[in-house]
Amino acid sequence: MSFYLNYAPHFINEKLYKKTGGDELSFSALLAAACMLDTVGSADDKLLYRKYFIPMVHKLDPAEFEADPYYKTVKFTDKTLGDWRLTHLCCKAYEAFVCGDPETLPDGRILPKIGYFERDFEYPAVLEGGREWMTLMPNETITLKPHVNNAEGRVLTFGLGLGYFAFSAAMKDNVSAVTVVERDGSVIKLFYDVILPQFPCKDKIKIIQADAFEYAEQNYKKHLFDFVFVDIWHDPSDGVRSYLKMKEYEKLCPLCRYEYWIEDTIKLYI
Repeated sequence: MSFYLNYAPHFINEKLYKKTGGDELSFSALLAAACMLDTVGSADDKLLYRKYFIPMVHKLDPAEFEADPYYKTVKFTDKTLGDWRLTHLCCKAYEAFVCGDPETLPDGRILPKIGYFERDFEYPAVLEGGREWMTLMPNETITLKPHVNNAEGRVLTFGLGLGYFAFSAAMKDNVSAVTVVERDGSVIKLFYDVILPQFPCKDKIKIIQADAFEYAEQNYKKHLFDFVFVDIWHDPSDGVRSYLKMKEYEKLCPLCRYEYWIEDTIKLYI
């Protein structure tokens, strides 16, 4: 599945999709075929298909994500500074993508969540050296919203990206201030010049250029925050070590609430 998502996410097209039924079940069948499962001749492959592929596929509505307040509010054209670039990318119709943390079921199965759209979806992104640091694809907005919902009081977040978390948290009445710690000056400048002026609650937001670990070590013990959200990794491949290191600093301020992006996914790799 990982190989498919990284190297052949466009295998399924409109013609194949509609020919096989034009629904989630047909998409899951095509996905299984792309992953070389023989769901007709092999009992084991058929069982794998039924237990994993059918329940993990979700047809999503791009209009739901286009209605997101950040998506509707923040507009920009391509802008580059150093290695950083603000741009827009496109998820093609029937392209498969991750759309949330895996779900661990009572029987022990770890069920990935795979989504697709029936039309193209254009979305904002920030890239460093051509590598995506943050996008407004469903996986990021879906996995960020629970943390936004929990944010309250004086909020600290590590990692700036497009400022989606800062924007969403600052819009809440029960959030008094949002402090963002980001180590790269170029992405901070792009954010200040292009994105922050469009925020309705920009006065609540403060950006500090610093290393996340150094800032945590020096400031957690000062009890300056009520809620801390950490988002400084791309995925579990570079997240496990940073996650475990950041967890160690929690003891410096035990009264604060700490949350971590894709924590459930990262825990599967520990």
